Amino acid sequence: MILRSQNTIPGRKQLHHMAFFLWRQDDGASNGFLSLSLRQRPFKGVAVPRFLPSEFWLQETKQMEEARTTYTVDDALLSVGFGKFQALILVYAGMGWVAEAMEIMLLSFVGSSVQEEWNITPNKESLLTSVVFGGMMVGAYSGGVVSDNYGRRKGFLFTSLVTAVAGFLSSFSPNYICLITSRFIVGIGLGGAHVFASWFLEFIPAPNRGTWMAVYQISWTVGTILEASLAWFIMPTLGWRWLLAVSSLPAFVLLLFYNIAPESPRYLSMRSKADAVCMLEKMARMNKMMLPHGTFTSDPKSEFDINHDSSETTPLITHQICETSTISKDTKTEVGLISVFYKLLSPKLARTTLLLWIVYFGNAFAYYGIVLLTSELTIKCNWNAPLLSVSKDNSYRDIFVTSFAELPGLLLSAAIVDRIGRRPSMLIFLFTNCFLLIPLFWHQNELLTTSLLFGARACIMGSFSILYVYAPEVYPTSLRTTGVGVANAISRIGAMICPLVAVGLVKGCYQIAAISLFEIVIFLTGLAIMFFPLETKGRRLTDTL
Repeated sequence: MILRSQNTIPGRKQLHHMAFFLWRQDDGASNGFLSLSLRQRPFKGVAVPRFLPSEFWLQETKQMEEARTTYTVDDALLSVGFGKFQALILVYAGMGWVAEAMEIMLLSFVGSSVQEEWNITPNKESLLTSVVFGGMMVGAYSGGVVSDNYGRRKGFLFTSLVTAVAGFLSSFSPNYICLITSRFIVGIGLGGAHVFASWFLEFIPAPNRGTWMAVYQISWTVGTILEASLAWFIMPTLGWRWLLAVSSLPAFVLLLFYNIAPESPRYLSMRSKADAVCMLEKMARMNKMMLPHGTFTSDPKSEFDINHDSSETTPLITHQICETSTISKDTKTEVGLISVFYKLLSPKLARTTLLLWIVYFGNAFAYYGIVLLTSELTIKCNWNAPLLSVSKDNSYRDIFVTSFAELPGLLLSAAIVDRIGRRPSMLIFLFTNCFLLIPLFWHQNELLTTSLLFGARACIMGSFSILYVYAPEVYPTSLRTTGVGVANAISRIGAMICPLVAVGLVKGCYQIAAISLFEIVIFLTGLAIMFFPLETKGRRLTDTL
């Protein structure tokens, strides 16, 4: 149908309404001219001009052509979906999380045995734990810098290699000095394990990114349960050296399959578009899907400036050719020791970064405190009772059972994180945690105390798992693992302070003061979350500031 021209020029709103019905003819006869169809929804009372303003046509046609001839990493991930390729990434990244959980959990079993064998003081026994967390502070930052400068694969190669070698060699330590030195190096390796989370996140489509990241966090619980099981069987018969050696095996598994682990397409898109397309095409073939039609491009827009409707769809036709190319030096983003903090505290990120540091500190303080309180609040006040004072006959069983408390929190977080959002989910878990700790201001029987702490541990694990979803989402690709790494380093301060302060109060029979401290820390953590500037549910990831 051809509309006859009239003298009336429609308004801008009407022109936008008319542009909705424009599309490009691809049969060759129209030579790319735009045609107008009114068959599906006719205009009523709208006059069409002989000539529309040239600026309008240039702007509208340019936007329409660009929308149909280019696509980004987010568009590609949305098209290929979550399939076999992402499932394999989940298994590999999950193994990295299992390795970290096992190396940290073994600290609950090794300390007392080392103290008995070498007759060291309680302070030296506590130092075995402190040096690991100290090393993690160094490794969290170092792993992030390596990952952002040289690729995600180099980042988790660093953490896997250091953890595997130092962890295995620590089992042969001839004396106390060698043991704490090797465990400090293990901590450096463990500190970079957050790279696995950022790497996995960059392969997941935006609509269900939170759910799959929460599923990924289950790997941590699997690691704690596995370590408790190994300790239950190994420690009574073979001793702590065998436990150290066996606990390093998951890190060696990561090294074994390192060569087949792919680089993040989002990282590649900043270095070489051809390599990024190559990776996306491999992903599409394995998932038996197709990439969007058009030319691949990086998305220059920042998540701090735009919203993304994750329900949008794109055509599944591609004509991209995989080519080999080298990384352009012009696009390489260097993250130095000084410049990283300048970028993290830049006007766009300063508020988010500082609030994340508070939330990471609070979550770590609460998590490790609740883990320790599980045993401390079930014993009578005793000034001479050691930290984590449970009998050897029951310690393995108790830690094994209480580790299952994390599963309900992880499953619930996976169910709600993509439905109600990141910030509301964390607030629900934290404030529920506060409510569950209130009865512990007074002495309760062992069953009720254990039940309340069981629920509190589930809640704090749910909050922590969603935090690991939110933090990588708010940082750009060029700064993602470094930003998360610095936040993880801050969290280790909370992990080191907690046993010295909070559990020390319980050990000294100051239960009300200890619970009050936890309530304050958790409440302030929730308050910081309320001031987060972004809700990242369903949003595109950004590459640069």
